[in-house]
Amino acid sequence: MKLKINRWLALVSLLLAATMAQAATVVDLAGRTVPIPAKVERIILGEGRMLSSLAILDRELPAKRVVGMLGDFEQLDPGSYAQYRKVYPNLDQIARLGRSSQSFSVEEAIALKPQLAIFSLGGHGPDLNDQATMQRLSKAGIAVVYVDFNKDPLRNTEKSIGVLGQVLGRQKAAEQYLAFYRSEMAKVAAGLAKLPRKTTVFLESRVGLGNSCCETLTHGMLGTFVAAAGGDNIANAIVPGAHGTVSLEFLLQQQPEVYIGTGIGNPNTARDPRSPRIALGAGIDRATAQASLRHALSRTGFAQLKAVQSVRAYAVSHQFNYSAANVIAVQVMAKWLYPQQFAQLNPQASLQQFYQRFQPVPLAGTFWIEAGL
Repeated sequence: MKLKINRWLALVSLLLAATMAQAATVVDLAGRTVPIPAKVERIILGEGRMLSSLAILDRELPAKRVVGMLGDFEQLDPGSYAQYRKVYPNLDQIARLGRSSQSFSVEEAIALKPQLAIFSLGGHGPDLNDQATMQRLSKAGIAVVYVDFNKDPLRNTEKSIGVLGQVLGRQKAAEQYLAFYRSEMAKVAAGLAKLPRKTTVFLESRVGLGNSCCETLTHGMLGTFVAAAGGDNIANAIVPGAHGTVSLEFLLQQQPEVYIGTGIGNPNTARDPRSPRIALGAGIDRATAQASLRHALSRTGFAQLKAVQSVRAYAVSHQFNYSAANVIAVQVMAKWLYPQQFAQLNPQASLQQFYQRFQPVPLAGTFWIEAGL
């Protein structure tokens, strides 16, 4: 009799566990309550560069569970993609669902029979504005979850890692990363506590993408990194949104104490000596990065910037805007803005720890650089 009761209790427990698993929900970064399947074995990504964030939680996930993604990873960050391809030989065989939000194929996505789609609030792939794609996938029985490492990364990275930990069943790994992230961010906050004044900064976004001067970021994306590092972004007052353009005349009139460019150059563009892009990231050596920054600063008018003349001109990889490791870029900027205050801060060591603990690939490249003129 006791054996029968024990079996019955075991059966009830299993049924309750199954019911709870089926009923599990998550509140994503769009504020939506999304039912999550009990098993998530087939995933599609709205952006291929999300692989680095997923790998934080599960190093086997890119090879075993991702069945489709946008083709932005190899296109926009070929240096990192080449590293990932060595670790995951099947990476090229993962279905590409387009190159941008405009070319994303809903039909191909549905045909892959995923249980989960992970999209960004804003970015290169389908985002929150693309309600039609979300609704079509939902009608096909695919759970759609939004995260954000791009639109407002410093506000949303912790939340996004938490959401991914829930939907992927990797809550413990998520907590381990969040402990690291919070600890590294606290190092900056502690150093900023007693600043006498803020250093003025100009942030030029995606240097070399266009011929005009100058695209900038203010109240969103990498622009928020300047504020987090204790900087006074001189474009904040005239660029009310997340990004915009200012003139060279504006820069020469305002004369920021520090110039920071974001690098979208990579090992492919670095081979072209005529490329105006600042080369940073995986596969880029320090000499190449520094030469590309100097080349960017040779543009008309930049020699008249006091930040250039006083050797306070720098560049940071634009890829930090899509990475859960964005806290490292904040540390880098803080050290540039307040070198005495942050003399003991070591962003390179923090980045090394990020790769050793949370990435499937080694740290191999240059992710920020100073002009050193």
